[in-house]
Amino acid sequence: MTMLDFHTAGESHGKGLTVIVEGMPAKLPLTEADIETDLRRRQGGYGRSARQKIEVDHAEIMSGVRHGMTLGSPIGLWIRNRVWEDWQEVMRIEPFEGEPKRLTRLRPGHADLAGSMKYGFDDARNILERASARETAARVAVGAVSRRLLAEFGIAVHSHTVIVGDICAAESEGEPDWEAVEDSAVRCADPAASERIVAAVDAAREAGDTLGGVFEVWATGAPIGLGSHVQWDRKLDGQLAQAIMSIHSIKGVEIGGGFRVAQGPGSQAHDVILPQEQWQGRAWRRASNHAGGLEGGITNGEPVVVRGAVKPISTLSNPLPSVDLLTGTEIKAHYERSDVSVVPAAGVVGEAMVCFVLARALLDKFGGDSLPETRRNYDSYINTIGPRGGAAEAPIAEETTET
Repeated sequence: MTMLDFHTAGESHGKGLTVIVEGMPAKLPLTEADIETDLRRRQGGYGRSARQKIEVDHAEIMSGVRHGMTLGSPIGLWIRNRVWEDWQEVMRIEPFEGEPKRLTRLRPGHADLAGSMKYGFDDARNILERASARETAARVAVGAVSRRLLAEFGIAVHSHTVIVGDICAAESEGEPDWEAVEDSAVRCADPAASERIVAAVDAAREAGDTLGGVFEVWATGAPIGLGSHVQWDRKLDGQLAQAIMSIHSIKGVEIGGGFRVAQGPGSQAHDVILPQEQWQGRAWRRASNHAGGLEGGITNGEPVVVRGAVKPISTLSNPLPSVDLLTGTEIKAHYERSDVSVVPAAGVVGEAMVCFVLARALLDKFGGDSLPETRRNYDSYINTIGPRGGAAEAPIAEETTET
């Protein structure tokens, strides 16, 4: 079985985004409608730019699916950029006749300067087009395909906004109300915080500024045993952290209690394993979930909880001081239509990356060239999960020294 993987190609104002998903098993039901919902959710959220109203993203399935079923071959997706008509001269593929207009007004916080130095360009557009968060539309399409696989095994993935600027949503007991999240303009389950966030976004827009924040992703239904402790790159929490950190504007990742549990004693940081009579129909329940569903790089059966810290967008309508790429002289940074806050949308992208990583981990453990084969392997494994013998047969735990 080929490891599940994906690649994207395309620029922000180019013709469109190309996506290749490889390693998805055959016989998985999949249609373009399965991808549509998440693409629309990514474009929503109070504080997005006018571009989200100009174009409605649609992923066209180009290959790997026949009659609503995956074939086991690479799945090709195409997301057309509807603004391409206005950018054909700037982004033309053919050689440009004459001297093209260069973009040299560097933006602090963006990849403009670092990318131009790395690749030897005298035009920052050659960097910013691919470095743009427009690429996340392709990731969300991949996540939607992965979500379709996870659904076959009872795994659901959601996200919500927990912080924007200095406004924090009230912490909920247990799993958030996902219907309330999707009904909120900022994808926040706390109505009072939602109103304050909307007001804060309006104030930032008026000031020509931007706001960051934190989103939280929940994945429920993941079985015990995804990931591994045996090598650093097989630890699932490490893979999730890398996937979330790879999203544009993410500057921090937490698993479960994250930095908060680091500030308290061990007695309040670890999740007590409940006796069998309290399992409520599912093997191996915990009294809490400070670990965020992962121990030793392996899922432990509790919800997988991951947070991403989103820095404020680096393109400001009231630009910061900067310098010119060619002359080094002081100027105002470049401004091109941008969002005020993307935290709600970033949560949807976070969902997509969590979906992909969990789908890859699921296929890594259970394999299968077709969905029925994966299902048989999964069911066989699930039937083995449980206590290893009675209390009298349980081995005596060895003392260990932790570092």
